[in-house]
Amino acid sequence: MKAIVIGILPQERIRERLLAIARGQYTPKPSEPRIWFTSMRSLAEVLSDENRALLKIIQETKPQSISSLAHMTGRKPGNLSRTLKTMSNYGFVEMRRESRQVRPIAKATEFRIVA
Repeated sequence: MKAIVIGILPQERIRERLLAIARGQYTPKPSEPRIWFTSMRSLAEVLSDENRALLKIIQETKPQSISSLAHMTGRKPGNLSRTLKTMSNYGFVEMRRESRQVRPIAKATEFRIVA
């Protein structure tokens, strides 16, 4: 699995960068981060030790549903669902709907941080 590149910049600089891209004044290189955080603290909240361990469990066990993952990890389904939704918003997890269940799929377990 390929490492996801994560960047850390102040909100104002992220906004300037996005506007420059939208205006066509700047083209990001393929090696540049696609996921941005405004601080190390906000990154640490999303990629805490517990959440990185969760990504590893998802990758290794390939659970069929959030309920089965909750059973494996001992976490409450509601709490786990919120965590997975946050991680999904950043692109670390894909939430795939299959029949009547939602299956979490880890998109990465390795990260490269550019500050």
